[in-house]
Amino acid sequence: MGGEIPTLPAEVPELQRLVIRLQEELSFVTSRATVLEEELTLLRTKIFGRRSERFTEEEQKQSSLFDETESATEASTTADQPEASIEVAAHRRRKPGRKPLPASLPREEVVHDIPEEEKKCSCCGAPLVRIREETSEKLDIEPARMKVIRHIRPIYACKECEGAGSEHPVKIAPVPAQIIEKGIATPGLLAFILVSKFCDAIPFYRQEKQFERIGVELSRVDFCHWAAEVALKCDPLIEIILEQIRAGPVVQMDETRVQVMKELGRADTTQSFMWVMRGGPPEAPLILYRYHPSRSASIPLQYLSNYKGFLQTDGYEGYTEVGSLPGIIHVGCFAHVRRKFDEAAKASKNVGSAHEALGRIAKIYRVERELRAQKLSDGAFVAERKSQVLPILQDFKQWLDAKALQVPPSVLLGKAINYALREWPKLLRYLDSPYLTPDTNFVENEIRPFVIGRRNWLFSGSPRGAHASATLYSLIQTARANGVEPYRYLRYLLELPRFRGHIDL
Repeated sequence: MGGEIPTLPAEVPELQRLVIRLQEELSFVTSRATVLEEELTLLRTKIFGRRSERFTEEEQKQSSLFDETESATEASTTADQPEASIEVAAHRRRKPGRKPLPASLPREEVVHDIPEEEKKCSCCGAPLVRIREETSEKLDIEPARMKVIRHIRPIYACKECEGAGSEHPVKIAPVPAQIIEKGIATPGLLAFILVSKFCDAIPFYRQEKQFERIGVELSRVDFCHWAAEVALKCDPLIEIILEQIRAGPVVQMDETRVQVMKELGRADTTQSFMWVMRGGPPEAPLILYRYHPSRSASIPLQYLSNYKGFLQTDGYEGYTEVGSLPGIIHVGCFAHVRRKFDEAAKASKNVGSAHEALGRIAKIYRVERELRAQKLSDGAFVAERKSQVLPILQDFKQWLDAKALQVPPSVLLGKAINYALREWPKLLRYLDSPYLTPDTNFVENEIRPFVIGRRNWLFSGSPRGAHASATLYSLIQTARANGVEPYRYLRYLLELPRFRGHIDL
């Protein structure tokens, strides 16, 4: 249709070669079409579909098809129990009622009493006696109220010496130390503004509007200047956080993109990166954010070259060099393995193998969750985890090896399989320490507040601003990770007498 039919070769050998060449071309086109179709499906899923990686009810049924032995065992165990002991999890309900309001909140009592003339018995006329009371609590809030603190410094002079012709200086108290020299900001105002942005993701321009509504004109330009000044004074704290992170048994590290304006020699559209580290004492973790223009392998080397312990990351090759240093044990992340199989399951028409992989990974997490709940000693926990998880991992590895020979590496399932096999030695290492989990979710959870904020303000106005953001995120997220209310912590920090110039700790 619309073209000439090509002339076929007359000789059989030439026809055979033509058929072989056409078959190869068809195979290539089919494979390429499959890849493009998967990418399109995945893209549509990311834009329009659910974002959770949890199984739906239908997917749970699908994955259970590949777990017949365990399902049969669980079924036989359930069948041996009395019928009355069977509890269906889907029908559990929370107890009615709401949580009590925090005892730390101030209380204001309002008494609703009956009139005095009604405090007599309607039968005999005797006065009624108060026997008990009914109490209910309602939560009220007052909008932010601001106040002006007037600093008054009396000036003293000698009246007796006045007019004597000699100079007698007046006396006045020194100007109290200020966080922002010649500025109007107090520790309370600074803490409120900084926590609103770096904890609650409210950009400075929105805060400017909020202050306008209560009759106070403050400029977002001043907010930026104040944030940079506070961050500069906190630099010594950042060094202490880094030292404490490196002193712990485990460091988790990750990075995410950030757009920074006015970088020297770079276009404003160029992507830079916010690197995040989590480590320190397991019972008191510390979080460190650091801004860098690049995603180079030199960045983790810069921070961890003297570190000894476990380093847990995703499969990004930038961590390979630091992970191979003496004294560092590089650990992989099962969450990233799972994510790739989840993408394959969402994009492929034939989801059986992807769901089988997801089901096998779910077993690992189920064991981890159950053992953590038992509160075992460190040694007992590691030994029990190895005894239960190693058989699952060995079976999973055999499955991956077999699938790698069957699935084309260009499709999403093939990419997921090859990623898991490439990371496999690192994935096994989490079994060796009670302080390690199967994934880097802890540090990824620390990246999430930054990503939420980035959606609101889109970019940092300068490298100085990006450095300040990294410092303030570090302080606020470390406070949150240790159960400390960020505003109270930051205000306490900024009210310290030593907060003159740089903190001297």
